[in-house]
Amino acid sequence: MGYSSRKEYDAALLELDSMLAKMGHTAGEAIANALQALRNGDKELARTIIAGDAEIDNLEREIEHRCLTLILRQQPVASDLRKVSTALKMITDIERIADQAADIAEIVLHLQLDRAATVGVMEDIYEMGELVHQMVKDAVGAYVQVDMDMAAKVIRRDDKADAAFNRISGEIAGYIAAHPDDAATALDLFMITKYLERFGDHAVNIAEWVEFLKTGMHKSKQIV
Repeated sequence: MGYSSRKEYDAALLELDSMLAKMGHTAGEAIANALQALRNGDKELARTIIAGDAEIDNLEREIEHRCLTLILRQQPVASDLRKVSTALKMITDIERIADQAADIAEIVLHLQLDRAATVGVMEDIYEMGELVHQMVKDAVGAYVQVDMDMAAKVIRRDDKADAAFNRISGEIAGYIAAHPDDAATALDLFMITKYLERFGDHAVNIAEWVEFLKTGMHKSKQIV
């Protein structure tokens, strides 16, 4: 690859970073807005989140196209190929995060907060939501900064997110057993908690791909 081509390629990689950061930031905002809509019973905000999911889908398609174009038009060295491969993997997790934020918004549209409050887990759900939201933000930040320490911290926090999910889902199961007539509301809260747990899983996936970007290692196997 000549100097001019290398310069153009580096510029394309930087643009790819910028687009991924934008996609990650947009997904993070979707989480924050979903949590706010849940806390306030804000149905208008919930509808905005659902409508905004199309922006993430468009970004996913554009980034995927750019990645494939880079591979086809150039002969990337190993580190460049890791960058493009990481981007292709990350956009899948980020897109799913946005989808699941929209899923929470869909629940908000019919959830009655006064009935949800009787289940007794709302504050725990909000707390878990803040945890996994921060995990997603830090995972995207770790990618932008190629920060291995930040990525490792995201991965370690997943145990806390899993523990929160187990505790909340156990409390919901107990409530359903005691109040079978109100199972529908409790099950809505269980689904919200499950989506929050998935946010944490996606954040871990992103963090693990950051480690791959830096080292070429993923889940203890040499990939590139």
